[in-house]
Amino acid sequence: MGITGLAKLIADFAPNAIKENEIKNHFGRKIAIDASMSLYQFLIAVRSEGAQLTSADGETTSHIMGTFYRTIRLLENGIKPVYVFDGKPPQMKSSELEKRADRRQEAQKSLEKAEEAGDATGIDKFSKRLVKVTSTHTTECKELLKLMGVPFVEAPCEAEAQCAAMVKAGKVYATATEDMDALTFGSPVLLRHMTFSEARKMPIQEFQLDSVLETMEMSRDEFIDLCILLGCDYCNSIKGVGPKRAIELMRQYKSLENIIENLDTKKYQVPEDWPYKEARRLFIEPEITDPETIDLKWIDPDEEGLVKFLCGNRGFNEDRVRNGAKKLIKARSGTTQGRLDSFFSVSSTPNKRKAEEAKAAAEASKKAKKGNYSKRGRAK
Repeated sequence: MGITGLAKLIADFAPNAIKENEIKNHFGRKIAIDASMSLYQFLIAVRSEGAQLTSADGETTSHIMGTFYRTIRLLENGIKPVYVFDGKPPQMKSSELEKRADRRQEAQKSLEKAEEAGDATGIDKFSKRLVKVTSTHTTECKELLKLMGVPFVEAPCEAEAQCAAMVKAGKVYATATEDMDALTFGSPVLLRHMTFSEARKMPIQEFQLDSVLETMEMSRDEFIDLCILLGCDYCNSIKGVGPKRAIELMRQYKSLENIIENLDTKKYQVPEDWPYKEARRLFIEPEITDPETIDLKWIDPDEEGLVKFLCGNRGFNEDRVRNGAKKLIKARSGTTQGRLDSFFSVSSTPNKRKAEEAKAAAEASKKAKKGNYSKRGRAK
């Protein structure tokens, strides 16, 4: 679920913090991808196109197809993806997971009614609600990524938290996910729509956390409290407080403690034994693997291994798989020019980064001119 209504809230109150770009504008960057979210997208996308892809024995292969072709697309555009998989969810998330299970049960009942009535729209609607990323899906995709030569990380807990830590450490440029809580975990940059299909023609949205905080005039601690107030996976929110009221309360009282102390309890209902402090702690100090211990390597694919894994029982076309492997090799062996912003820390503030870029550009120009003068001298 992420953070309820956060994307719209930022669009309304800090629109300058959002940039829209084509995928090619992220050429030369390393991107940490929320693996579970991308697999869910692949399962939903293929189902939306009319049918779920399956192997000869009826097992779903939509997630494998999506991972294979979208990863190739990313690499062809000069992006180095690293997939980050969820570990064990924190105990506080158990109530949210129970709610999701209940919603799936309701969706199953509604699906059966729609099938009895021959309601095609209802069948499509409720089938999507039953989609779930399983351990089998993740295991198969890890095996595929190994064969493709693309690194992945197994987070000890939440993938978004691990991605955020990797961005802050400068291991990667951004977190790619649809869940806005990557910002709550402190990811300096969040990318949405990165793994969407080309057919959807959705521009990639880039959220800059520094700009969000600066424009909203909030500290990171205040922003975390705002996210909890909006509604997160770890606890319920205050009944009756919507996004607009939430930001008004945060601007006025600066913390959840002060809000609770001054809130009109006749109008707004604070959950009993509200564990907002524990939720706050999970966002500030999540369980992660130290990014400095993570070694990211992109290597050549195992073409024969890919053919063996994807063809045969899983039904992939061998010529297309081999062609995909060649694209992977070409993407790795092709000469790639460095990005200017790769010389800077991804956690720099926007103004500081602009100043650094200007300085670097001036120095590069100076060196280029000096190099031209030297060549002229040698030519004489």
